[in-house]
Amino acid sequence: MSGHSKWATTKHKKAVVDARRGKLFAKLIKNVEVAARTGGGDPAGNPTLYDAIQKAKRSSVPNDNIDRAVKRGSGLEAGGAEYQTIMYEGYAPGGVALLVECLTDNRNRAAGEVRTAMTRNGGSMADAGSVAYMFSRKGVVIVPRDQSGGAGPSVPLTEDDVLSAVLEAGAEEVSDLGEAFEVVCEPTDLVAVRTALQDAGLDYESAEASFVPSTTVPVDADTAAKVVRLVEALEDSDDVQNVFANFEASDAVLAELG
Repeated sequence: MSGHSKWATTKHKKAVVDARRGKLFAKLIKNVEVAARTGGGDPAGNPTLYDAIQKAKRSSVPNDNIDRAVKRGSGLEAGGAEYQTIMYEGYAPGGVALLVECLTDNRNRAAGEVRTAMTRNGGSMADAGSVAYMFSRKGVVIVPRDQSGGAGPSVPLTEDDVLSAVLEAGAEEVSDLGEAFEVVCEPTDLVAVRTALQDAGLDYESAEASFVPSTTVPVDADTAAKVVRLVEALEDSDDVQNVFANFEASDAVLAELG
């Protein structure tokens, strides 16, 4: 899964400096609003909201925008929408399985945009359940290797540093992604793992429930480029929050993708 994970990390970095930053901001704000509506507006008592706020802050979303989203979600300010989560399943070129997670206030619009992106980029929709079994719901925490925080000399972490911090908190696996480490756990252990990292004085980039592929499909550079094009087209939709794919790309293939 290393190739899949490395691509996810690369994609995350690109998104932060992407020309579509406004679109990214909107999705992060939506996450915050929904988390506040679901579990209340106090981050101390709502771990999902805490992590949504942290992710928004790390992507440079202004604090005022975050605060207003919390107030809308918790009912302290008018204007919040009734969002619902919908999962669509499909295939990308090369037989790569896709899970498309939407957060939308208009189911028909979301379905139409997902179908259009699939059709125009060589993908196809799949029946419910035909793809989902290839993925497992997991907690995923990304821990940067460089812990200097951009100031002072670099303090590179080792895999053992991360493992020793999170092992007793329920972590199942720690993978070295190059510039970061990926910690995988059960979704119910996500808060414990994140807290263990904080207690150990380690900074983390993101902590969220995700879908991790249990089987992967190796792809060459040409197929990988087509898959990435389809994923990006799906993510262009305001209703699409996340796209999970089970392709496995080697370091050489990822390098060709740039």
